[in-house]
This record gives sequence, structure tokens and C-alpha cells, in this order.
Amino acid sequence: MSENAVRPLRGAARIAVVALGLAGAAWALRAVWHIRLAVAGVPASGPPDQGEGRHRPLNALENSYHLVSGVGYLITLLCAAAFIGWLWRLRDNARALSSERPRYAGVWVYASWIVPVANLWIPRGLVADAFRKTAPGRKLPVVVNVWWVLWLAGMFTGAGLESVDDSDAVIARAYSGVTGLLVADLAVVAAAVAAILMIRALTAVQLVRIDDQLRTPSGDPLKETVRAFDRD
Repeated sequence: MSENAVRPLRGAARIAVVALGLAGAAWALRAVWHIRLAVAGVPASGPPDQGEGRHRPLNALENSYHLVSGVGYLITLLCAAAFIGWLWRLRDNARALSSERPRYAGVWVYASWIVPVANLWIPRGLVADAFRKTAPGRKLPVVVNVWWVLWLAGMFTGAGLESVDDSDAVIARAYSGVTGLLVADLAVVAAAVAAILMIRALTAVQLVRIDDQLRTPSGDPLKETVRAFDRD
């Protein structure tokens, strides 16, 4: 596709919003299970991981947590794919509308989320750069920074998206002290809500700019292209 071609954005935004809503709900459900584990307390047989490679059989509540946690992570992966799909189109359209090259190479749309140190600022930079090229001179919406702060909190609280603990280790943490887990869950849910608001705001701004850009000197829209956006 030509670098000057504007791509339909509305459909990608809708998919990302739905995916974020599902991911937020999944992490809220995960928080409910953390509370249930904390209220139940450590069984008489101790935590699932008994040490020295020994694991006891899980009880019903612990088994259900494994299911809730596994489904939650799967939904989160699908949400990440939907968000990146929206971000890629937002970035491409910003390039087409401004005729300027993006600040960051295309590989960073994917790699910036997982490369250490880079994942502290480049994902936000991708969003901010696309907005500024779409609407030069306009102030970056506050929701972008709110989303990013919450996202970082969800990643680096030690129990959120970047946690390396397996489900049995998280269960043991819920038994011994659930506060850190709940803080991480809350941050992830709040980040999902902020991301939904951000997508709606930035998509609306870009669609207005696209509508303006798709007009001929006489002021008539380029109807076929506009209809393509309406179908999207």
C-alpha cells in the first residue's frame, strides 16, 4: 500500500475497544479470585508449591484460579494484537496526512512493548507522534499520559502484566498478602479503561482530519473514499 494512502480506522478502533473491555473484565475477575483466595486462607496442607519440587493436589478454588488466570492471559494477548493493529493504522494515517516520516521505525510498533528500557517510553511515543502529526499544534490529550502511567504501574508492580510468577506462586502470594496483587489488578483494569478513552479520542481527531483532507479544492468530498470509511 502506498505510504500516502489513508487506511480505514474506525473498524480497527472498535475491535480494540471491545478487546480492551474484555481484557479489563478478565483482570477484574482475576482480582475477585485473589480476594477469594485471601479470604479462604492457606489450607492446612500448605501452599500448592511445597518446595524442593513437590506440589500438592490443588483444591477446587485453586483449580478455578488457574482457569481464570489462563483465560485472562489469553484475552490479554488477543487485546495486545487488536491494540497494535489500531496503533499501526493510526501511525500510517498520520504519515499519509502529514507527509512526514514517523519518528520511530515500524519495527518499534511491535518491539517497543518487549524490549527492556525501550518499553518505558517508546509505546507512548508512538501514540504521541501519531497524534501530533495528525493534529499539529494541538495539545496531546491528557488521557494519553494517564493511560501510560497506569500501564507502567500494571507492568511493574511485581504482580501484573510483567510478573514472572506462575499461577501456584501467585496463589501463595494471595494467601500470604493480597494487597500487592490487588494494586496490580486495579492498575491493569484502570489502564484498559484509559486506553479505551484514548482510542476513542485519537480516532475521532484523526477521522475529522481525514474528512477534511479528503475534500477537493471545490469542497466536495472524494465520495468513494469516504464511503469506504463509512463501511469500515
